[in-house]
Amino acid sequence: MEKRRYAAGYALLCLLVLALMAVNLLVGSVPIPAGELLPALLRPSGGGDAAAILWRMRLPRLLAAALLGGALSLSGLLLQSFFNNPIAGPFVLGISSGAKLTVALTMILCLRWGMNLSSTALIAAAFAGALLSMGFILLVSGRVRRMSVLIICGVMIGYICSAATDFAVTFADESNIVNLHDWSLGSFSGTGWASVRAMTPVVLLGLLFAVLLSKPMGAYALGESYAASVGVNLRLFRVKLILLSSLLSACVTAFAGPISFVGIAVPHLVKSLFRTSRPLVVIPAAFLGGAAFCLFCDLIARTAFAPTEVSISSVTAVFGAPVVIYLLLRRQREGRNG
Repeated sequence: MEKRRYAAGYALLCLLVLALMAVNLLVGSVPIPAGELLPALLRPSGGGDAAAILWRMRLPRLLAAALLGGALSLSGLLLQSFFNNPIAGPFVLGISSGAKLTVALTMILCLRWGMNLSSTALIAAAFAGALLSMGFILLVSGRVRRMSVLIICGVMIGYICSAATDFAVTFADESNIVNLHDWSLGSFSGTGWASVRAMTPVVLLGLLFAVLLSKPMGAYALGESYAASVGVNLRLFRVKLILLSSLLSACVTAFAGPISFVGIAVPHLVKSLFRTSRPLVVIPAAFLGGAAFCLFCDLIARTAFAPTEVSISSVTAVFGAPVVIYLLLRRQREGRNG
């Protein structure tokens, strides 16, 4: 029975991702007829205007949304496993904001000095900022036991980093302020094939390492004592979770800016769909769910008020925040009943 439910869940997520990919390719400021889609995809250089639109703009953007959405959802799942709390996430805990600050500073300095900023440098800068924020969160978590206090501290870190980012952007060259401003709000717009090639190995390797951690994650969910009794090196395991979740979150921030609520909402929705918290089942499902969620939100962001494009973070907040509110209310209800 469980295997059938898991297979049905994976089939649903895969069909949803494929359907959203097709819609994202067809719909836009220049609609592409369904009959021209396949010929244009098969002939990137000789398929006319449709092929040019698909291969230069929509296809790399679509792949970025799927990859980074999956990475962000997976990062949230790892953080929730680490803190043993479904409210934990890279945006709420300020990790994305820390990565945003270091990337913005790196971009401003390199642009001012006329230096070319590679994708590797962007990821490295974001990773450094994510680790700094994560280090502060871990320091606070060692002093407080209430998760609500930890979340408030994470939100405050996010506000501080966002304020510092806005302050730094005001001193950027006027020609670069627009691009920095759009990136700081979160967007998949302007994603090219170079960015896709850079993010793909990072995200896919992150997914692979997360799957390899599924067994100790399952043991860790049953308690630290149990995990230690079955041979899990708790200190090494925690370090791996921190580094992996920070790297995935940093990769998202480096290429698309901060994106809110995906890391919290999607893992919860996936667990509800599969009716299990088994890491080996939930990890790939969370990746697929994050891809579908960001593909849907990006479609809304670029078409709802066309030709004006809304930031992706605004759309993910609209659909993700109600899930977080529901989680908070449910935890409060469970606490009263307990």
